[in-house]
Amino acid sequence: MGKLIIVSNRLPVTVSKKKSKFSMQPSVGGLVTGVSSLDMSGEQVWIGWPGITLSGYSTKSDSQELKDKLSEYNYRPVFLKRNDFENYYQGFCNEVIWPLFHYFVQYANYEKSYWDSYKRVNEAFSQAVLEVAKDDDVIWIHDYHLMLLPELIRKKLPKVKIGFFLHIPFPSSEIFRLIPWCAEILEGLLGADLIGFHTFDYARHFLESVRRVLGYEHTLGQITLGNHAVKVDTFPMGIDYSKFSQAPDTKEVQLSISKLGENIKEDYKVILSIDRLDYTKGVPERLEAFDYFLDKNPSYKGKVIFIVVAVPSRTEVEHYRLLKEQVDNLAGRINGKHGTIGWTPIWYMYRSFGFDDLIALYSIADVLFLTPLRDGMNLVAKEYVATRKNEDGVLILGEMAGTAKELGEALIINPNDLQGTAKALKDAITMPIQEQKRRMISMRGRLERYDVKRWAHDFMDRIGHIKEVQKQLTSKGLSQSRRNKLLQSYSRSKKALFLLDYDGTLMPFNERPEKVKPDKELKDLLGSISRNSKNNLVIISGRDRKTLDRWVSNVSNGLVAEHGVWIKEKKSWETLEMLSDEWKEEIRPILEVFVDRTPGSFIEEKDFSLVWHFRKVDPALSIVRVGELKDVLLHITANLNVGVLEGNKVIEVKDTGINKGKAAMHLMSREKWDFIISIGDDWTDEDVYEVLPEWGYSIKVGFGPTKARFNLPSFREVRKLLKDIIETKT
Repeated sequence: MGKLIIVSNRLPVTVSKKKSKFSMQPSVGGLVTGVSSLDMSGEQVWIGWPGITLSGYSTKSDSQELKDKLSEYNYRPVFLKRNDFENYYQGFCNEVIWPLFHYFVQYANYEKSYWDSYKRVNEAFSQAVLEVAKDDDVIWIHDYHLMLLPELIRKKLPKVKIGFFLHIPFPSSEIFRLIPWCAEILEGLLGADLIGFHTFDYARHFLESVRRVLGYEHTLGQITLGNHAVKVDTFPMGIDYSKFSQAPDTKEVQLSISKLGENIKEDYKVILSIDRLDYTKGVPERLEAFDYFLDKNPSYKGKVIFIVVAVPSRTEVEHYRLLKEQVDNLAGRINGKHGTIGWTPIWYMYRSFGFDDLIALYSIADVLFLTPLRDGMNLVAKEYVATRKNEDGVLILGEMAGTAKELGEALIINPNDLQGTAKALKDAITMPIQEQKRRMISMRGRLERYDVKRWAHDFMDRIGHIKEVQKQLTSKGLSQSRRNKLLQSYSRSKKALFLLDYDGTLMPFNERPEKVKPDKELKDLLGSISRNSKNNLVIISGRDRKTLDRWVSNVSNGLVAEHGVWIKEKKSWETLEMLSDEWKEEIRPILEVFVDRTPGSFIEEKDFSLVWHFRKVDPALSIVRVGELKDVLLHITANLNVGVLEGNKVIEVKDTGINKGKAAMHLMSREKWDFIISIGDDWTDEDVYEVLPEWGYSIKVGFGPTKARFNLPSFREVRKLLKDIIETKT
C-alpha cells in the first residue's frame, strides 16, 4: 500500500500571520485522532486550506515559507483567492449545502457565482492532490465542501482508492433535488470507491437521490457504473473514548470541578446544554421547553439550574446574528420570569471552553440536554457518556441527531414536542440511580467498543473490500491481451459471424426508444464490417422489424427482430415457427391499466409480443409497479403459451418459444464459421451466449452475473472494438 492522503476543507492546524511571521495552532478533533491511529505502511499527507487566503501573503516567498513550515508535518496547503473562498465557503457551503442538508430550505440562496467558485475550489484541491497522489495511494476525502473532488481525481487516476465521508446529514431526495446542480454533485461523489455516512437513513437518502436524479440502481448499497463499483455504507463516527473517560481524573479537571462547585449548591440538579450557536441545534426550542417545564413543575424552582453554553459560530451571517438575539432574549425573559434572589435558573454563556473546563462541565451535569432539529451525529452526547465514570447521569437526545440511532438508552424526544420534551426533563431529574446506571453502562460499553479509531479502521478496511469487488467485476474485462487474441482469431478466420444487439450495445438508451437512431459513426462501422465478404453481420434485437429495416438494413447482412420472432437473411422476413397473437387481447388491458396508474410508462406493441416500458417512470414507483405487474402477469399467463421477460427498463410478454438463442442457433447452422462474436447488454442476450461454441467470443456490455466470457463497460467500448476489428489485417 502507498501513502494515505487525507483531504479536508481545513488543515488540522490554524495558521495566522503576525508581524510578518507565521504561527500554527494545532487542532484537536476526532478526525485527527482517528487518522493518526491508522497503521499505514507508507506516509500520511494531509491536504487542506491553511486558514488564510492568498491576500494574507505579501510575497511569493511568504507562501513558500508557509509551505515549507507545513511540510515538516506532512501538510500541504491549498491556497485560495479571497473572492473564491468567500463564495465557496460562506456562499455555496453555508448558504446552499448547510441549510438544505439540515432541512432549512428557506435559508438557501442558489447564487450561480457560489456554484462557480465551488467548482473552482474543488478543482484547486484536485490539482493539489494530483501533485502527490499515485495509483497505490489511498485518498480519503471529507465532508460537503469537496463533493466534486472524487470524480475530478478519478478522471486522472482511475486506479487509485478513493473514499469519501460526509459528516453532516444527507437530505431526502425531494430536498436534495432543489439544488440546481444536484446531478453534478452526485456525479462528483460517485467518483469515489466508498461513500460513508453516519446513519442508514442518510445512506438511504443518498441512494434514492442517485436513483431519482441519475437513474442508477443499486444492489445492497452497491452502484455499478461501467467497470467502476461504488459502495455506499454507514460508519457512525466515534470519539477518542479513552481520552474522555480518563480525563475526569486529571488534576486540571478536578481543579475546574472544584471552582464550578463553589458556585453550585450541592442539592441543585444541573442540566447542561452545549452547542455551537447554529439554527440547526434547536437552542430556542430547548429554552422554551425548560420554560414550560418550570411552568408545569414549580416545585423544582430553586432546585434546578440549566447551564446553556452557546459557542459563537458564523457571527458574520445574518441568520446567526438574529439567532443570537433570539437566544439572548429568551434566556433573559426566562430568568426574569422564574428567577429569584439567590437563584438564576439559566446560566447562559456565549463562549467556548477549553478541554479541562469542558470535562468539568460534563462531570457536574446530572443531565445533558441536546435537542438538535437536525444533526449529522452530535459527538457532544458521546463525550458526555464517556466521562461518566460513576455510570450515572441522564442523556436527553433529540431524535433528529444521528447519535440517537446509536444511543437508544437515552431519553429520545422530538425537539418540536414542547410537552414531551418538558416531560423528559422531569423524567431525567427524577430517574432512579439504578435506572441511570443501567442505561449509562450500556451506552458506555458501545462507545468504548466503537471509538473513533475503530471508525477509521473500518472505513479503510471497507475501501480495500470494495476494491476486491471491483477486481471480481472486471475479471472478465476485455484486457489488451484478450483483445489481441480476439483480433488474431478474427484475422485468421475465413468465415466470421457477428451477432450484435442494438439498444445499450451499439447505441445508448433513451427515454424515448424512437429517438435512438444510428448515428453516422455507427453506420460507417457496421457498413465496413458487412461489406467485407468474409463477414456476416446480423443485428439481433428486441426491436420490431419495421424499425430495424428503416435504421440498419442497409449496413447489415441480416436482421433478427423481436428477440427472435422474425429473421431476415435476404430480402424478406420469415418466422422460425408458427406463432399466435390471440393472447394479446387478454394481456393488453392489463398493461393499459398499469400505464394509467404509472405516469411515464407506455406500451409498445410488436407482432408477437407486448412491451411495457418504464424508463421514464420515477425509480421508486417503478420498483413497486414492476413487482405488481409481474405478479399479475405470471398468474394470468400460467395457462397461456406466453412468458414474462424483464429486460432493461421493460417488461415484455411474448411466446415462450421465442428467444435470441434459437435465432442464433439457426444462423450458426447456415455456414461453417471459424469466428463468432456475440455482443449484448441484458438478460435476453444470455440465451445467445449459452448456445455459442466454447471458442466463440461472447461479450456482455456492463458488469454483473453473465454467461458471457468477457465484459465491456459501455457501447463506446463496443464501437472501439468494432473499429479495431475493421482495421485488423486479414
